[in-house]
Amino acid sequence: MMKNLTVVILLTISLAIISCSSTKKTEINTLSKKEIEQGWQLLFDGKTMANWKTFNGGEVTGWKIVDGIMQNSGGGSDHGGDIITKKQFQNFELSLEWKIAAKSNSGIFYHVQEGIVDAIYQSGPEYQLLSDENWPTKIHPDQYSGANYAMQAPVNAKVVPLDEWNKTKILVNGAHVEHWLNGTKVVEYELWSDDWKARKEKGKWKEMPYYGMAKKGHIGLQDHGGLTMFRNIKIKEL
Repeated sequence: MMKNLTVVILLTISLAIISCSSTKKTEINTLSKKEIEQGWQLLFDGKTMANWKTFNGGEVTGWKIVDGIMQNSGGGSDHGGDIITKKQFQNFELSLEWKIAAKSNSGIFYHVQEGIVDAIYQSGPEYQLLSDENWPTKIHPDQYSGANYAMQAPVNAKVVPLDEWNKTKILVNGAHVEHWLNGTKVVEYELWSDDWKARKEKGKWKEMPYYGMAKKGHIGLQDHGGLTMFRNIKIKEL
């Protein structure tokens, strides 16, 4: 009898521990001790937009923070609500998580230049974000999530359901660039290579001389159309 009672008590304690572990809220927008030692830095602390500004403008407007999540306006325009980091980066690994609403469109930019172009996409290459599966119109392969927008289509890219968080990594080291989506490398290219120049010359960026030419610049997030949410935005300079 005592043996059976002991088993019941141990099972009860085990279930309680499991229950507490499963209901514990995952801490977001933080760095582990190991990440700090490796040189990672947060670009968003979940409380303020202190590291960000409006592209070609000043204080961030239209964006908001809800329960530690950065959200764009949910409306968007061609380029008026886009934001960039105050700091510029050259070689880096950027990591973030994003969630997008149905029929929504956004993007992540790097090496963005201010003061020489009107729109963020006229200077900074774009890692495309899109609600792929329910997009209402036919789109080109290089417009799906993870793409080097209007340059290279993603390969083996898989987005999670709309109510879940996607994980993105962008690696820029000299001319070498990699796009990762949910643990899979989906795009890889060399800036300013013959192939890159040929794609630019025959595509959307032909008449945009500043597109992709800078070797250092701001990180940018797009407020283009529909709601996109961001969290755990961190960067490690290389």
